Amino acid sequence: MFNPSRDEARRFLIEAWRKHRAREPLTGLEQIAAGLVAQHPEYHPILDDPERSLERDWQPEHGDVNPFLHLALHLAVAEQLAIDQPAGIRAEYDRLRMAKDDEHAALHAVIECLGETIWSAQRHGTPPDAALYLACLARQ
Repeated sequence: MFNPSRDEARRFLIEAWRKHRAREPLTGLEQIAAGLVAQHPEYHPILDDPERSLERDWQPEHGDVNPFLHLALHLAVAEQLAIDQPAGIRAEYDRLRMAKDDEHAALHAVIECLGETIWSAQRHGTPPDAALYLACLARQ
């Protein structure tokens, strides 16, 4: 199972973006990551300056959004949609995409629910609850 450290995950995203910009060959996962980074130009300066961004902490209580966490959640959702796991997520995403008429907005709705599901699991010391995740999506 792929379980990178914070530093490894950040370096993966930075390197995927660097290789994309240099037009170097990318693995399948790097292609997905670079495509996600391309959709977030607000993160380009952060990924282009690894010396400053690798050790930085983003504080949500101060209104910060952690770009690495956001992109990692995007990657997780991309994988979930590709394999329809949890079962039914693809149908919920398709419904959201049509309702919002915006693919990226629909992805962000899914990411929000994934974040809530992970937070709940961490808070309660349990595995992520697929039913809770899908119920959150149904409310969107």
